[in-house]
Amino acid sequence: MSSTSQKHRDFVAEPMGEKAVMALAGIGEVLGKRLEEKGFDKAYVVLGQFLVLKKDEELFRDWLKDTCGANSKQQGDCYGCLKEWCDAFL
Repeated sequence: MSSTSQKHRDFVAEPMGEKAVMALAGIGEVLGKRLEEKGFDKAYVVLGQFLVLKKDEELFRDWLKDTCGANSKQQGDCYGCLKEWCDAFL
């Protein structure tokens, strides 16, 4: 990933804590609401799914598309954000 958004940089700069799902790069208000409706209300809940899928990019992107309708860019942004966070904090 050659460039990242400010949202991405802010997210990976510190522990996740109780951040809302919309704090994740690639997840805005519309996708955030869809995720919340399916029980993924916090960033750490999405992280849990990311880890259950063994940090596999293809599986996670497919899950995000199927769960909230994320497009390819949104999937990539969210995956990259969680991967970088895991590399820094796990």
